[in-house]
Amino acid sequence: MKLWFTAQEIGDLALPGLPATKRNVNVFAAVSGWAGRPGLSRPHRGPGGGVEYHLDLLPPDARRAYVERLMPDAVPEAVAEAAEAEPAAAHLRDDAAEARDARLAILAAADRIFASAKLPRLNADLLAVADFTAGRLSLPAWVHTAVPKLTLRTLQRWRAAARDGRTAALGVDRGASRRGLGVLDTAEDGQVRVYGLALIARQPHLSADHVREMLCARFGESLTVIKAGGVVKTVPMPPIRTVQDALRRWKTTEKVALAAITNPDAYKSRYKLAGNNAAGYVSRLNEVWQIDASPMDALCVDGRHSVYLALDIWSRRVVVYVSKTPRAEAVGLLLRRAILAWGVPERIKTDNGSDFTAKASQRLLASLGIAHELSPAFTPEDKGHVERAIGTFQRDLGPILPGFVGHSVADRKVIEARRAFSARINDHDDAKAFCVELSGHDLQEYCDAWAENRYQHRKHAGLRERADLAIRTPFGAAAAFTGAIQRIEDVRALDLLLAPVAGKDGIRTVGKQGIRIERSFYLAPQVMPDTQVFVRMDPSDLGRAYLFALDGGEYLVEAICPEILGVDPVEAVALAKDARKALIDSRTAAIRREAKAIRPRDFADTILGRAAAASSKVVAFPRPSAVHTTPEIEAAGHAARRTNPRPARFGADSAAMLAQIEAEIVAPAALPRPKVTELRPVDPKLERFRRALDIQRRLKAGAEVAAQEAFWLGSYAEGHEYKAMAGFVEDFGEEALG
Repeated sequence: MKLWFTAQEIGDLALPGLPATKRNVNVFAAVSGWAGRPGLSRPHRGPGGGVEYHLDLLPPDARRAYVERLMPDAVPEAVAEAAEAEPAAAHLRDDAAEARDARLAILAAADRIFASAKLPRLNADLLAVADFTAGRLSLPAWVHTAVPKLTLRTLQRWRAAARDGRTAALGVDRGASRRGLGVLDTAEDGQVRVYGLALIARQPHLSADHVREMLCARFGESLTVIKAGGVVKTVPMPPIRTVQDALRRWKTTEKVALAAITNPDAYKSRYKLAGNNAAGYVSRLNEVWQIDASPMDALCVDGRHSVYLALDIWSRRVVVYVSKTPRAEAVGLLLRRAILAWGVPERIKTDNGSDFTAKASQRLLASLGIAHELSPAFTPEDKGHVERAIGTFQRDLGPILPGFVGHSVADRKVIEARRAFSARINDHDDAKAFCVELSGHDLQEYCDAWAENRYQHRKHAGLRERADLAIRTPFGAAAAFTGAIQRIEDVRALDLLLAPVAGKDGIRTVGKQGIRIERSFYLAPQVMPDTQVFVRMDPSDLGRAYLFALDGGEYLVEAICPEILGVDPVEAVALAKDARKALIDSRTAAIRREAKAIRPRDFADTILGRAAAASSKVVAFPRPSAVHTTPEIEAAGHAARRTNPRPARFGADSAAMLAQIEAEIVAPAALPRPKVTELRPVDPKLERFRRALDIQRRLKAGAEVAAQEAFWLGSYAEGHEYKAMAGFVEDFGEEALG
């Protein structure tokens, strides 16, 4: 039975409740929204193009009349519905589906003979085959056209397939064995097909004539193909009609691959693999939230607003916040609403939008101890739960609100088309066109009512497989959680974390006049000058600011602006000066006392004395030396060592002095001993190493060594000191130890 029809074919059928002309059928289809029903409309595969509509789109009376006209009791309705419900039935071509229905009609006729003749099944089937061959079975002509002959074995095989639920196997596609083996599919070892697909991917709007010209330019006017048996033949380039058929077939069979190349977004939404248990890793309430924003599909009297939506993955409940423009402050206010209602989450996942990556948002999440996870760029499927929730929110709430503008440009055009043509020409006011009545506050109330009263009490498909839930709704999931929920008791502290900061980053430096914020000075005498602080403004009193340590983890003091608070500035400055003086005095009192105890000579005596003590511990290692000489040095030395030096002649005074010197040399003990400081005092490290060498020598000689000395040597030889001294002796010899 034919299931897909063009507008011309529907008009020719003249069914009740439907127009009888192609043009009126197209108008009826547009008004009824047939093209928007997924899976029930498709491009026409035959010549002429256009659109085909499925039988299920026809009104009930028209559908019933069509079935009764073409198949009067040929196939029972239950059998036909079961055949269409098989998964393989969706892939049958029209001619194959018609062949299947013809075989089902013959089986139904044979069953009627079996039921009425009261014969055994074999005899009844033989009678049915004979009646069919003789033309005595009351079957439509199209059945005999689809099945020209019948045998008992064939009838029994059909019945077995129908009994096993394989009625799709009864559909005979006579062109299936040849499909995909044409010239354009196999020529040039498949390169013609690849190049044709590349042309479509590069420019989907090319005509068959364009594609044929490109193929001729690439491969020439003839193509090489391999026939059965491996015979290579040269054939001419197929005509335009063959190229048209090939393009139509390629666009159908390769639609997924072409979509991945030509329309990545459509590929992601329609074909890209998506797991059906992406939230399986979440095991508790408030473990992971997802947040996203979207322009609202409804206008307000003060313009179009954006909606921020937070979704808890485990329970699927949502919180919605309406904001005039997307900004970081809206993220903070959404979090405030969600935290006060649900508690504090462990982790939040967002996209890379500027409102989520702003310093204010990052600082707020860090202050609350919430981990922030960013999804990769251009991957909305990575946070698919909140994406779907926003879609559900827009489709469910948007159309019932005043000011609804549609979900797309096409929807907006349909809404605008409701007005008369003259009204559209003379009036361009969107408020009148879309019945705008709501304010931003009204929209927020509707969003809250939808989330609390409608969405969270409806069964959610994502909770269908949760065996731990008695009620599979967001409200039921949250109520069933028995674990602890982290809550912030001090709401004022939360509000202060949400308070605006001074300037862009909140960082200010305390100066002589205080802290400058928006051309005003805030007095903070309790903080030392040149100290950098983090400043939050009091949202309820602009004359006050709260100072924190630079990392925000320590509260310092409250700063005030006398002009904004209405305080006498002279008195306020005087009090601030006194407070600053007291702070400086308290910080410097101990320093002043210590400074008085230091004498001017202490610096030189201390520093130079430490230098002398340090230098006395430094001894230069002996270095290898070589004698340097030249002919001139040798000659000079020879002259100095001449064998017959001239005797020295001294006067009386000089002779007496020489005698005294020689006497002192002969008797040095009579001279007083000067005080001498030993340049190389005994080194403990050297003494320990020498002791180790002595013990090792005795052990090597077989002498007796005390157990205490042996133990000491064992531990000392493993230390860094012994290894360093042993390396020194190895390089310079034991004589270098002195």
